[in-house]
Amino acid sequence: MRRRSLLLAAVPAGLVTLAGCGDDKSDSSKAAASPSASASVSAAPPPKIVDGPLPAITAGTKFGEKPTVAKGTGDPSEKLAVKTVIAGGGRTIAENDFIQANYLGQIWSTAKVFDNSYDRHRPLLMQLAQGSIIDGWRYALAGKKVGSRVEIAVPPTWGYGKAGNPQAGIKGTDTLVFVIDLIDAFNSKSSSKGKPVEQLVAQGGATLPKVGTNTDGAAPKITVPKSDPPKKLVSEYVLEGDGAELKADQAILCQFKGVVWDGGKTFEQTYDSGRLSQFSLEQMQQAVKGLAQGLTGKKVGSRVMIVVPPDLGYGDTPPAGGAVKKGSTLVFSVDILAAM
Repeated sequence: MRRRSLLLAAVPAGLVTLAGCGDDKSDSSKAAASPSASASVSAAPPPKIVDGPLPAITAGTKFGEKPTVAKGTGDPSEKLAVKTVIAGGGRTIAENDFIQANYLGQIWSTAKVFDNSYDRHRPLLMQLAQGSIIDGWRYALAGKKVGSRVEIAVPPTWGYGKAGNPQAGIKGTDTLVFVIDLIDAFNSKSSSKGKPVEQLVAQGGATLPKVGTNTDGAAPKITVPKSDPPKKLVSEYVLEGDGAELKADQAILCQFKGVVWDGGKTFEQTYDSGRLSQFSLEQMQQAVKGLAQGLTGKKVGSRVMIVVPPDLGYGDTPPAGGAVKKGSTLVFSVDILAAM
């Protein structure tokens, strides 16, 4: 991958955890117990999945409500217990998809809650892939539908292993109970589903690029005019979503395509690559400042066209060996799929 490429600046799948994206009041021990695979066992064979035993959900029983879960009764199964509490009607989740979910996790034997996303009001956004999330989630959620509430009991083998997670008070013998609300899922074929808006043809005396409005997961066509680029940052909706506006401290999951103004050559994109890009806007400020600024305040679910002048892009130090040269103006089409 080229030096200082956009994807190199992106956070690799699974590294944007609750610790990195929660609010400043998040407890560090809770963040350490998120479903990140940092302490999980990845070499274990696939578990046998059974339907119980599982403790009762005694309050907060609706999808999206913070649940209260009873203490486990008796000994938990040595297998992975999985139950669909509420069946959703969305698309089926596959391994390697990114999932957006709210969840609560507690210890079987004590009912001690070690983490939950409901109180943070920022759902988890993570890839359902080996090395990105604990294996209990990976095996339990593959095949479930978006809109479902799923309860699982994860033995140590498919959780945090014999080492447990001491910082969170999880011992190496603890079975963990999770209630998970599956809000959405995304893969490399996902694209914005926002509504097309009339695109500006000029701004500040400069003619603007035109971006395609297809929503089939294929790369949108970016048509760059054969004229001088605008000297200031441009950020405009192509498809306007109905999600919340992005804040500068959030991380996003997106599809994107970047071209240089002179000649319109693509220098990097996620489309047709088999992957998505996941990065924090704060980190992007250090790589392509104009991209971070152009995305801040835009709605989740949108496609945004951003024209980045050299002083807010790579300036005089472009990635080596690529289409971006010194002083290049960059044009991006970004599908904001989700935020955390």
